[in-house]
Amino acid sequence: MAFVLFFQFISIFSAAQSLPVGTPLLEDGARFLQLEGKVGLNTSFLVRPLSNIELVFPDSNSLESDYSKGNKLFLKKDKFSLAILPVSVKQLYNSHHPFGWNDGSMVPAKGYQSQMSTGLFAKVGPLSIQLKPELVYAQNASFTTFPASHSDSIWKSYYYVLNRIDAPERFGTKEYVKLFPGQSSVRINYKKLSLGVSTENLWWGPGVRNSLLMSNNAPGFKHLTLNTTAPIVTGIGSFEGQVISGILSTSNILPPDTARTFEGQKLYIPKPEEGDRYINGMVITWQPKWTPGLHLGVGRVFYQYKSNVSTSLNGYLPVVTALFKGNARKEDAFGRDQVFSLLTRLVLPESKAEFYAEYGRNDHSQNGRDLLLEPEHARAYIIGGRKLFSATKSKEVELFIEVTHLQMPQTIQVRELQSWYIHHQVKHGYTNQGQVIGAGIGPGGSSQTIGVNWLKDLNKFGVTFERIVHNNDFYYDAFASRQEFGRHWVDLAFSLNKSWLQKRFIYSANLSLVRSLNYQWQYNTALDENVDVANVHATFSISYLFH
Repeated sequence: MAFVLFFQFISIFSAAQSLPVGTPLLEDGARFLQLEGKVGLNTSFLVRPLSNIELVFPDSNSLESDYSKGNKLFLKKDKFSLAILPVSVKQLYNSHHPFGWNDGSMVPAKGYQSQMSTGLFAKVGPLSIQLKPELVYAQNASFTTFPASHSDSIWKSYYYVLNRIDAPERFGTKEYVKLFPGQSSVRINYKKLSLGVSTENLWWGPGVRNSLLMSNNAPGFKHLTLNTTAPIVTGIGSFEGQVISGILSTSNILPPDTARTFEGQKLYIPKPEEGDRYINGMVITWQPKWTPGLHLGVGRVFYQYKSNVSTSLNGYLPVVTALFKGNARKEDAFGRDQVFSLLTRLVLPESKAEFYAEYGRNDHSQNGRDLLLEPEHARAYIIGGRKLFSATKSKEVELFIEVTHLQMPQTIQVRELQSWYIHHQVKHGYTNQGQVIGAGIGPGGSSQTIGVNWLKDLNKFGVTFERIVHNNDFYYDAFASRQEFGRHWVDLAFSLNKSWLQKRFIYSANLSLVRSLNYQWQYNTALDENVDVANVHATFSISYLFH
């Protein structure tokens, strides 16, 4: 039954070429069906959004045909087709301070927030046009940010981060309203390849809660893309991939307390007026034909200020240059930063399980010897897995675990190292419009997630417990000399979630009770008291799929 329901809904999205990253139920539904052995193992789920659904899941072809015949809003004549895309409304509420990530164009804010989206999809021969803008409104109520009561020496450590990344705690002091191009694109499609311009959110990697290189934590950015739309089968296995070149934008929001000083020196260092950065990235995955269910991949991204891009192959496509710094000629002179990751995902349909991992570096190794001596230098990682257990004929239980770690390793004791997503030359960091493009837990963070979900058809109800550590890199720099080991800012979140289908509606709801221990790294040393706060984080989204 779940198999039939999935293809009934997925066929509607197949008309629009892609399934947006983060689509409730349907993205997870596709992945669950692969675990159950009901769809092929060639698709890696390491490169998203999923494109050309009818090529990835061939059984949706006939359903799309049946759907389009009776669909008054789906026009098809000769080589021309036109469809109205689903109307989606997502609402979010935080009672005390911003919490949550992977919400695209929505911003970190206290209070009520909403995102509304709909659009059109048109196709003429190989040309496809998808217009799906997003309108965001946020109450953006005032909340306690980094305390002015912290000492100047603590602010010095804090500004070490702020001067190297564009990631404001609060997006201005007024209500926030902004229209984004959203999940829009113009493409030329040929067989299993697509070339075009897009502002869609991307997700590279196997993670569910986090991805090191690309996620939907920030608004989508303008980019040129050449990507596969389905696995390309060869004699040694199947391949998927994407190459992008785009522009990252700035938030234009100043950090707090720019007049703060330490020992007579101003802590705030203005960033370059040109906040736009050029980004070039590539991801390639391989499913060896000898090991069905095993997916291997590699991703690499460079970013730098637009004015520093040289008019050469090395300037526009640095992802194809030398892997080791010792082999890269004058790499530091280009004023750019690199993030790199290795990806793997193993699907075991017989056990209804999957295991995955992502290992990343935010700096080149000098050479192969350096990589072997200190593989942990500049590293971050994600490991996780999920398993389905049959409860009854129509019900299943999912156990899900994921661990993400971005905190600096001990190599910082003997060699220069910076946190993930910040950079001493690209002072706006690895962000778009003020939000990190990769793992939403941010620089120096870590998280551990465990969840149990009850599944029936495509409906889901579950509970999740999550522990999130905020920027331990900053913590050790600011507080290690004080030996205040009780100052870590740690969030403990217990969540209830439910997603379900009703006729043409897709609903998704989440309620999280969050306890923030030592909020903003506050600790009353005189009274030996912790400063803990409670926060309610709630989301509710609804999508309507037109007849």
